[in-house]
Amino acid sequence: MKFSTLALALLLHFSASLLAGRAHAVDQSVTGAGNEAAARLASSSPLVRSARQFVSRQIGRIDDFKLQSAIRELVESPRACVRHRAGETDASKQAIIDQLTAAGLIAANDAAAFPGGALTGVLPPVAEAGSACPHLPQPFFSAPGSVFGGHHSYPGGLPIHESFNDLSDMSLAGNYRRVYGHTGPSGLPEIPLVDTDDRGDLDLDEDIIIGAPLLHDWGKPIVFQWNADGTEFAEFNFGGNGATDNNGAAGDSRTGAHHIIGVAESMARGLPPKFVITQASAHSNPTSGNEYKVVNWLRAAAIIAGIDPVAKGYLRKDGAGNARLPAVQHLGDLDLNAASPSQVNAPAEYQLHNLSDADFTQTGPSLAVAQLVLANLAAAFGYDPGDAARYNTRYRNPVLSHLSAERIYILYTARGLNAVRGELHRLRHHGVI
Repeated sequence: MKFSTLALALLLHFSASLLAGRAHAVDQSVTGAGNEAAARLASSSPLVRSARQFVSRQIGRIDDFKLQSAIRELVESPRACVRHRAGETDASKQAIIDQLTAAGLIAANDAAAFPGGALTGVLPPVAEAGSACPHLPQPFFSAPGSVFGGHHSYPGGLPIHESFNDLSDMSLAGNYRRVYGHTGPSGLPEIPLVDTDDRGDLDLDEDIIIGAPLLHDWGKPIVFQWNADGTEFAEFNFGGNGATDNNGAAGDSRTGAHHIIGVAESMARGLPPKFVITQASAHSNPTSGNEYKVVNWLRAAAIIAGIDPVAKGYLRKDGAGNARLPAVQHLGDLDLNAASPSQVNAPAEYQLHNLSDADFTQTGPSLAVAQLVLANLAAAFGYDPGDAARYNTRYRNPVLSHLSAERIYILYTARGLNAVRGELHRLRHHGVI
């Protein structure tokens, strides 16, 4: 795939403009100045609205009433209580940071380099902070899918991302059931040669298959708040020290704050261990030597939620006193203390959820290419990448919220710039840009 010299120059100019704006650090201890504008933009997009409707329908398919109610409140209600932040004080917030640091779940260098330090990174601002019922600083539906310039990084990118992930998890579960969950006339396993909705005889928890992808990125409206110029808050990585995270051995379990924050809220609401551990497995499968990563994220989330993860069934201690994943199913019939260190309690739902969150292999490149394409076409529509605030808020973000980077990527790679240009003319006709 070849890009013109002009397009490359524009992209470099665009990137330099953003970096120059970043030099003036945004105060991330207060809610984002661009949150309301992002919510208005997301509300205007048919693509985002349809994603919200899809997510709502999926929530309605969850059989467990408590789980369905919790997910619906957290995803759909702008006034949902952020329970792990209820009644917080400056002292209680600092105590959380101190506990995380003492537990080796924050790297000192990372904290020193982050604007506002670990306190701002682990506990970003929420609305009505310190009250008995603080709530999200922006609606779930207006949040992006990742850091600015990453996958789905536009207002409304989050519900679009979650819609895709939910479909992926359901599809993966369906594939497992079809290939491994049916028997033939002999009573032995066979793959059905015709399409079937029959779930077979494998016990995969459909509530978790549907629910985990909808909730695991719940922390993104808190972490990825919008700045006035259409960019986003930076994200802090924690959940390990980055060097000796595997029970003192070499390992790096640091991950994005949004991931651990979402798990903390699920713990604060008392959601079941199997669901919460599935949620925590989105950023790494706990198998193949990666159990320590999921364990450390659960440990960090428990500190933030103010609960004992062992007493609540989210973790267990092995014979050496190390935190391990608990037996949530019949895997507990094994003597895991006598088994090899790689033996984990890992129902298939954990791995399926991890796989369902892997679309970044396409969505990340899609965003990078879409930004390049949009920069190439910007002048024809009256926008200058050098004017970053106007470019982001009136051109880049509206285009991506209405079209998606993935659509732009596929149109461009299949049909060239003219195909994308036609889409932009359509957006101009509708008054979007």
